Amino acid sequence: MQQFLLSCALRLPLGAVAALLLTGCALRVPTQQPVLAPEMPEALAEWSARSLPGKRATDYSFLSKGGQDCVLARAQQSVSLWRRKLNLQPAQLEQLQFDLWIGEHAAQASVTAPETDDAPARLLLGFDGDEASLSMRNRMQFELVQALTGEAPPYATLMYVWDAKAPVDTVVVSTRSDRIRKIVVGTGAPKGGDAGRWQRVRRDVRADFQRAFGEMPGTLSSMALMTDADNTRSRAEACYGEILLQDARQQDLEGSLRF
Repeated sequence: MQQFLLSCALRLPLGAVAALLLTGCALRVPTQQPVLAPEMPEALAEWSARSLPGKRATDYSFLSKGGQDCVLARAQQSVSLWRRKLNLQPAQLEQLQFDLWIGEHAAQASVTAPETDDAPARLLLGFDGDEASLSMRNRMQFELVQALTGEAPPYATLMYVWDAKAPVDTVVVSTRSDRIRKIVVGTGAPKGGDAGRWQRVRRDVRADFQRAFGEMPGTLSSMALMTDADNTRSRAEACYGEILLQDARQQDLEGSLRF
């Protein structure tokens, strides 16, 4: 079976397989591993660094920026993420709130085109769903990724991204896999001369998922941070503050990140 799946890889775009590896179950690679500061707080104990084979890794560390504790991500022609597993039923999750500090990033970086698909900050949510409803091509991609890594990618990945050019609320379907869809939550340098200041993002997750995928979300199975600058061969920097997953009463759910 594995030989069959590997032969299928020759007929599938490598970018599609790589995209699913990255968003779902990227390999733990002993070399070029993201740098994690040894003084990580207990709140980050469930998170782990994930790299892509053959890709330079983004560095992640913990510090205080502008009086706020955060995860600092620095990409130099690199891409990797920091991820944790979750298990939140769709009826539980209603609101998402997260804080971003946006620093340096390339003016041409935009998730709207594969050759410029970089972003100073991304928050990725992975959802379960009925894989039997997927196209044959998608199922082959999923089976290949599971054969290579031992873990299946999410049924659907919703990315919240900061883009250099695209307007806020733009929805982008990934050209590498239609199981990855992106919503722009900030664009360019923060407005009003706020470059380097904290920005707060609030989103209705169920409404966003339905808009992006045309269906209601399943179980939220993973969450990840990602700062990348590999496609534009540039540099990018961002800080990720608290990430709150909340119910209809605005009560924090399990998996929320508070420092």
